[in-house]
Amino acid sequence: MAGGEMWTQLGLSLAGLMFVWATFKQYCPFEVEGTLKKYTQKLVSLFYPYIEVTFHEFTTEGINKKSKAFGAIQRYLTTNSTTQAKRLKADMVRDSKSLVLSMDDYGEIADKFKGIKVWWASFYGDEEKRFYKLKFHRRDREIVFGSYLNHVMDEGKAIEVKSRKRKLYTSNGLVLFWNLRRNQRTMWSSVVFEHPATFDTLAMEEKKKKEIMNDLITFTKSKDYYKKIGKPWKRGYLLFGPPGIGKSTMIAAMANLLNYDVYDLELTEVKDNTELRKLLMDTSNKSIIVIEDIDCSLDLTGQRKKEEEKDVEGDGKDPVNKKKKEDQEKSNESSKVTLSGLLNLIDGLWSTCGGERIIVFTTNYVEKLDPALIRRGRMDKHIELSYCCLEAFKVLARNYLDLESHDLFETIGKLLDETKISPADVAENLMPKLDDEDGANACLANLIKAIEKAKEEAKVKAEEEEEEEKRAKAKEEKKAKAEKETKETS
Repeated sequence: MAGGEMWTQLGLSLAGLMFVWATFKQYCPFEVEGTLKKYTQKLVSLFYPYIEVTFHEFTTEGINKKSKAFGAIQRYLTTNSTTQAKRLKADMVRDSKSLVLSMDDYGEIADKFKGIKVWWASFYGDEEKRFYKLKFHRRDREIVFGSYLNHVMDEGKAIEVKSRKRKLYTSNGLVLFWNLRRNQRTMWSSVVFEHPATFDTLAMEEKKKKEIMNDLITFTKSKDYYKKIGKPWKRGYLLFGPPGIGKSTMIAAMANLLNYDVYDLELTEVKDNTELRKLLMDTSNKSIIVIEDIDCSLDLTGQRKKEEEKDVEGDGKDPVNKKKKEDQEKSNESSKVTLSGLLNLIDGLWSTCGGERIIVFTTNYVEKLDPALIRRGRMDKHIELSYCCLEAFKVLARNYLDLESHDLFETIGKLLDETKISPADVAENLMPKLDDEDGANACLANLIKAIEKAKEEAKVKAEEEEEEEKRAKAKEEKKAKAEKETKETS
C-alpha cells in the first residue's frame, strides 16, 4: 500500500509541476523564457555528454533533390546492419536477383572506429521525410568530424561503384524522363548494360590488347595529373577499320573493364548545338560517350561536304544523285549540329562539365573525316582494328570451341595471311551447328572453306577491277588519239 501511495504522490507532483510550467510559459516574458531555456540546455549538457548530428534525405538546394551524404550513409549502414541491427527490412531492388536487407525505420546500430563508439538511428520527420541521426560522446568530436565522417562518405561511394549496375543510355532529344532512382529529370533513357564482352574474349593481338588496357587504367588513375597539366579529365578514342571487326565489342569491353556507363549519342537525332550541350551536361562521370559511324552522323567532314554537293549538283538528272541530294536536305532540316559545335563538345569549354569521361568515335572510313575532328588532343588515341589474323582467330577458337590448339590452326593461319576476312565472319563459321556430328573439326573445316571462298571472290574482284581499269585507260587513250587526229586535220 505504501508503494502505491508513493507512485500516487509522484504522479500528483509531476502533474503539479507541469501545471506550474504551463502557467509560467503563458505569462513569462519572451526574453526571460529565452534566457531560462539557454541555461537549462547548459545544465542538461552537464549531465548528457553526447552530441547528435542529423542528416536529412533531401537537401534545401532544390525541390526533392536527394542528399549525396544521405545516400552514402545509407549504403554504408546497409553493409553493417545485417549483423547488428535488431530491426531489418527486406527489399527486392530493381535489377537484383536477391533480397537486400537494410536497417528498418527507427532502428539503431552501433559502429566502432579508431577505438571510439558511435550510434546511428533512422527516423521519419515532417512530411514523411527520412533522416539519419548520429550520436557520439563529445570527447570524440575531433575524431568524428576529422576522419570518421570522411570514412563513411568514402566507403559509401566505394560501395555504390562496386554494387551499381552499369547502364546503357540513349538520347531522347528534348524529351525529359523522370529517373526514379536519382529522383530527377533526365534527357537520357537507360537499360541495364549486360554486354558480356571483355578484353579476354576480344579477338585481337594480345600485345595490342594490353596496350589499350594499360592506357585505360592509367587514365582512371590520373585525376591529379590532368589537374596538374591543366587539361580536362577526359580522353578520346578513335576506333576505325572495315565493318565486322569488333568496334562495338571493343566499346563494351572498355565499359566492362572500367565499370563505366555507356551513353550512345545519335547525332542525327540532336536538334542543334544547344541541345548537344544539354545532353553533355546531363551525362555522369565515369562514363563512355559513344558516337558510332561518325562519318555517317550528319555532314561533319569539312572538304568532303563541298565535294559531295558539287557531285550532286553536277548531275541532277541521275536518280541516285537526286536521292542523295534529298537525303542531305532532309538531314540538314532534322539536325543543325555543326562541326564547331561537336568540337566544342569534345575539346572546348563545355568539355570541362564533369570529369573521368571517355569519348569514342567509330568509323569505317577514317580518311573521310575532317582532320580537325580527329587530331591528337581530341581523339588522343587512334586504334585501328584490322581483319582477322591467326592470334585473333585463336581467341575466337577458345571462345567458341574451347580449343587451345588444333592440327588445322597452321592451315587456317596461312589462309588468314593471304585473305581479308573479318572476325565476325570467322566467328559465324565457328558457331557449332546441330547437325555437326564432328563438332570442332566440322566448324574448322567450314571455316577453311569460307576463307578459301573469300580468297577466290577477292581474286575475281581484283581481276574485274583490273580489267575495268584497263578498259578505262584504253578509252582515255582512244579519246586522246581521236582528239589529236581532229586537231591535226583542222
